[in-house]
Amino acid sequence: MSKSDSILKLLQGCNSLQRLQKIHAHVITNGLQHHPAISTKLVHFCAVSVSGSLSYAQLLFHHIDNPQTQAWNSIIRGFANSPSPLQSILYYNDMFSSLVSRPDTFTFSFVLKACERVKAENKCREVHGTIIRCGYERDVVVCTNLVRSYVGNGFIGVAKKVFDDMSERDLVSWNSMISCYSQANFHYEALKVYDEMKNENVGLDGFTLVGLLSSCAHVGALNVGVNLHRIACEEGFVKNVYVGNALIDMYAKCGCLDDAFCVFDTMQKRDVFTWNSMIVGYGVHGHGDGAISFFRQMLMAGVQPNSITFLGLLCGCSHQGLVEEGVEYFHMMNTEFNLKPGIKHYGCMVDLFGRAGKLEKALDMIGTSPSQDDPVLWRTLLGSCKIHKNVKIGEIAMRNLVQLGASNAGDYILLAAIYAGAKDTDGIAKMRKMIKSQGIKTTPGWSWIEVGDQIHKFVVDDKSHPDFVEIYHKLREVISQAALLGYVPEESLISVAGLITEECLETSTSYHSEKLAIAFGLARAPKGTSIRIVKNLRVCKDCHSFTKYVSKAFNREIIVRDRVRFHHFKGGVCSCKDYW
Repeated sequence: MSKSDSILKLLQGCNSLQRLQKIHAHVITNGLQHHPAISTKLVHFCAVSVSGSLSYAQLLFHHIDNPQTQAWNSIIRGFANSPSPLQSILYYNDMFSSLVSRPDTFTFSFVLKACERVKAENKCREVHGTIIRCGYERDVVVCTNLVRSYVGNGFIGVAKKVFDDMSERDLVSWNSMISCYSQANFHYEALKVYDEMKNENVGLDGFTLVGLLSSCAHVGALNVGVNLHRIACEEGFVKNVYVGNALIDMYAKCGCLDDAFCVFDTMQKRDVFTWNSMIVGYGVHGHGDGAISFFRQMLMAGVQPNSITFLGLLCGCSHQGLVEEGVEYFHMMNTEFNLKPGIKHYGCMVDLFGRAGKLEKALDMIGTSPSQDDPVLWRTLLGSCKIHKNVKIGEIAMRNLVQLGASNAGDYILLAAIYAGAKDTDGIAKMRKMIKSQGIKTTPGWSWIEVGDQIHKFVVDDKSHPDFVEIYHKLREVISQAALLGYVPEESLISVAGLITEECLETSTSYHSEKLAIAFGLARAPKGTSIRIVKNLRVCKDCHSFTKYVSKAFNREIIVRDRVRFHHFKGGVCSCKDYW
């Protein structure tokens, strides 16, 4: 065996940087530092291996006289996955300038990854042009990475066009498109891709299921999720811990805690994400005691909690009014688990004290926060001031939002409602003037409802649905039935001297998006089945009251997931016990 062959064999079994440096010394003493295969192997190990060193890889690379494509690929790949992905693009540029080596499938894939990470949209388009000129536009691996890069740069439409134009699409390509849509919060579109995928008879795997279940969770597509669960069981993917976690998350976010627990209970392997899914699930449903129970079981199982665990706990404590328990877990983060509370944890504590009417303590909590300039904390406090009609602290919260330059229409409307509660007409007039003079726009509210395996979206006073005439006719009937049982629209929420004051920021109390969704659900969903609705904003008091009466009048369970939490309406009462 020649010296070069023996060194290549040594490199093949190398598993540490220290060992590689010894081999490198052996290479130099034998005068083989310019041997193409050896120098390429050395660079590859240092650039790609977890035991390598990018700085050492650079040193080796710059001593190669005419690097071949494989050596360029190693250095481009190494930096694409490093904390300095911009270096990957610079090496790609150098490769073209060298005019010696030509890019291949791997070169394009690695530099596109770097473009995605540094948000280099112009470079992404430039690389796309090079891909076409070099004849790689039909390469399934390159095009799949091109899709990811475009999505990472915010060009969802371009990414979908690249995907649609691919002459060949394998399972990885389909998974990438679904994952990209899901991660970019285009969940409805992700489910549409799945419909196309089924027509192509591609099949699916665990990655497909995780991406699709995530989208089902976000839009409340329970029926689609249940079907995916059935497929996961039939294909044996349900044993995959990631699929199991995604199923728990899907069921919890679709309002089915019992089904989430069934998945949890049958899982042979659980990780911190499994436990967190249950704790967060119980928390957002307002079952703080349930979240605490799972937390204790988690510790008994020897699983170390993380910051998400405590978010779920604090959320549950806040929604159930468990103030003492919430304070205990907040302090436990640092004292027992060495976890530093983040802005979201402080937000939960402000919410916890605020909902319970302890507004001074909520204000003190913001004072101890490392991020007192975060508008979320002050907005949370302002919302609590509306609940408890506290003008003084409400004005403090508003003043801070204005100073931060973060005030919006919702904030002025909330303070106007606080003034209305105190019958302060001057305060109301001041808020109306602020909104009109600054031309502030409200956030449009929408509601999603799943009927069959289709998601239907409604906005306030929506007439875009093809069956809107039937829907409005049904809504008038529903309002009439609710009124017979005692429902009265909350006039105080309809307007405050010309301002909309309720939290959902929609413009017509009679035809809020969730009322339209409820009417559609009652008209189309089979009798006896639950109606599930997902809202992007907080449910207002009028709609909360309306939904309670509807659940009794039509003997239906109505589950509403708003921006803050779940509400389960049944028999004229809500699971939140009007504490939200």
